Amino acid sequence: MTYFKGKLLCEVFKSPRKEEMYLFVDKTQGLAEVPDALLERFGEPRSAMTLLLTPDKQLARTTGSAIMAAIQEKGYYLQLPPAKEEYLLDLYRAPTQAKY
Repeated sequence: MTYFKGKLLCEVFKSPRKEEMYLFVDKTQGLAEVPDALLERFGEPRSAMTLLLTPDKQLARTTGSAIMAAIQEKGYYLQLPPAKEEYLLDLYRAPTQAKY
């Protein structure tokens, strides 16, 4: 893992199969450390952005330190889509035929 004074240059990939699913990797390593099985389920990774992470950086659903720790341990960080709220699932179960 390449650190620049406590910082990590990270590339973020977006999944074409699952909305809001992202894969964070060390920019210098690329996808080399990501297991093939995960890449199969993830789909063809599409580069979304490059970030310079610091441990205190706050992202939408996590922190820079959590991402950096996962990349150091596993070689990647997988961000899954947020869980659907139960009331939103009820909207899909409701009858779809309008009655007037």
